[in-house]
Amino acid sequence: MKGCAIRYSAEEMAWLEENRLLPIADYHRAFAEMFSRADVSAGNLHSLRKRKGWKTGRTGFFTKGQAPVNKGVPCEPGKGGRHPNARKTQFRKGQLPHNTNYLGHERVSKDGYVEVSIDEVNPHTGFERRYVLKHVHEWEKANGPTPDGMCLKCLDGNRLNTDPTNWICIPRGVLPRLNGGRATRVMAYDTAPDVLKPVLMTIARVDQKASELRRERRGAE
Repeated sequence: MKGCAIRYSAEEMAWLEENRLLPIADYHRAFAEMFSRADVSAGNLHSLRKRKGWKTGRTGFFTKGQAPVNKGVPCEPGKGGRHPNARKTQFRKGQLPHNTNYLGHERVSKDGYVEVSIDEVNPHTGFERRYVLKHVHEWEKANGPTPDGMCLKCLDGNRLNTDPTNWICIPRGVLPRLNGGRATRVMAYDTAPDVLKPVLMTIARVDQKASELRRERRGAE
């Protein structure tokens, strides 16, 4: 009865300990037949083995080099992976999923920049392709590597326009001065009318250069 302790005779305990290495199904079946114990379930015997600390040597995991018992055995026709419904969605040899990102695939980053998949090993994952900023990739193909301390800024304020002629190489210190806002008391470059963009770029460059000169003067004093 549930909640009542199951008692075993000395003879039963001796048998259970001697045969503790049997798989639980065989263990339970043999015990029930030998001692006519219909009141004892496989779960009861499993719990008993754990309480007694009787180790079976089985962990439930495959060991290194161990082959599954069904290795190389195909499913019967109409079952498992050979069921007609399963075969409809199985990949064929050489087939790629519909959403495979091929060389040249483009996507837009969370910052609004276009990224493109290029034929270059990803240093982080080792994959044969990696994503890079398309505007940087295209600009450097036309002009060479971006110099240290410099960055690219889109002239028309549209980050999705990756034409190299739409990007200009500027000192990195100029970039925050183009953001505008109350701190700078100037209009943001990206949202300004096209006629004002060159003026805002010049102001930002002059402001950044003046800041450099002030730092140099303080350092010389």
